[in-house]
Amino acid sequence: MGQSPTRIITVHVPVEMAEKLDELAANYERSCGWIVKQALAAFIEQEEKRHQMILEGLADVDAGRVVEQADVLRWVNSLNISMLLPVPQSWQK
Repeated sequence: MGQSPTRIITVHVPVEMAEKLDELAANYERSCGWIVKQALAAFIEQEEKRHQMILEGLADVDAGRVVEQADVLRWVNSLNISMLLPVPQSWQK
């Protein structure tokens, strides 16, 4: 199995961040490039998931699957008392 094509990118970072990167690379006995690639991969995956969750939330709103704010606040306030209310359900399922 061959390697994927790569592309060089350049980024300017504060000196303190670069020094921390150097330290991490030394601690892991890896290159700075490897550390940055791992960090970028994790960030991209996180942001893709966040974007998908936003789209799903907007679809729920469009479909009317929402919970009234007052119901949520009543439930949140019940967390401080001995009689916990059930989690509010959406208007439509």
